[in-house]
Amino acid sequence: MSLKKIATELGLSLTTVSRALNGYPEVAQATRAAVLAAAARLHYQPDPGARGLALGRGDAVGLVFPITPGDLGDVLFLTVAAALSERLEEAAMDLLIVSTAGDELAAYQRAIRGRRIRAFVVPRTRVHDARLALLQQQGVPFVAYGRSPGLATDYAWLDFDNERGARLATRRLTGLGHRRIAYLGAPAEYNFAALRFDGFCAELAAAGLAPSPPLLLRQALDRRSGYAAMQQLLALPQPPTAVLVDNHLAGVGAVHAALHQGRSLGRDLSLIVYDGLGTDSVIRTAITAVQQPGPAQIGRVLAELTLARLEGAPPATLQRLHQPVLVPGDSDGPAA
Repeated sequence: MSLKKIATELGLSLTTVSRALNGYPEVAQATRAAVLAAAARLHYQPDPGARGLALGRGDAVGLVFPITPGDLGDVLFLTVAAALSERLEEAAMDLLIVSTAGDELAAYQRAIRGRRIRAFVVPRTRVHDARLALLQQQGVPFVAYGRSPGLATDYAWLDFDNERGARLATRRLTGLGHRRIAYLGAPAEYNFAALRFDGFCAELAAAGLAPSPPLLLRQALDRRSGYAAMQQLLALPQPPTAVLVDNHLAGVGAVHAALHQGRSLGRDLSLIVYDGLGTDSVIRTAITAVQQPGPAQIGRVLAELTLARLEGAPPATLQRLHQPVLVPGDSDGPAA
């Protein structure tokens, strides 16, 4: 049933019928009552997308993500997205994943202009994040999946104590007697990577050690780059006896590179991977890992924060910091 049928039956304009259904205050009470009665009698069901556009707001939460083949195979990311989508569906909202191969800011601007998306979840925050600044300038609600020290105004976020997690891992390795400890991580522009590296360096200093530049490789955020970085470390004249990998995607590649070179994890080489290797790993060795709350739990918390933000909760009240734990496995052991 269309608006036109209701308008024809009541002798009203389409604009008046639309305004009555959408609660505009300037519509007379008697007219609104007549329109609502006709809509009920004629079993009128509004198009939520069209209604959102008419009101200048959509019915979806957006997640702009430069999806690569590696991301599509990332079980952690997919689990977070699935749980986020499930909780939003309970609130009669959709999760729209906007893929971009280039300019992320342009993708956000297009999504904002399209008016389908009411709020955004912004993943992989950067130390200086132009995406968050854009959303604040445009007055668009968002929840950051991570923090950004470059943003001065309060905003909603969910993050982990990344520095503490790296300190826990590094402390374990120094406690096992390792002195040549390598750091294999994501680019420093990502805030999680910057914090984890800070924790690594701080814990080395606490053990009376200094970072060794040849052992610091910070450009790995997928399996291929993790594999190449581990090959580079193991080819050094004095290779590390232990390696901390600051993300699970690079961790998968790093583990395979070590095994392909015949290294025995926990004996020839100690290895700790932030977030482990994921539930789909085929590696038999239990990997010592810095673990965070499960991705399904995180997805639902992100959804709850987003819904609260849409209901008008102040950003400063929507900030959550989760603590990591170290889960021992068989991939690390005493220094030889």
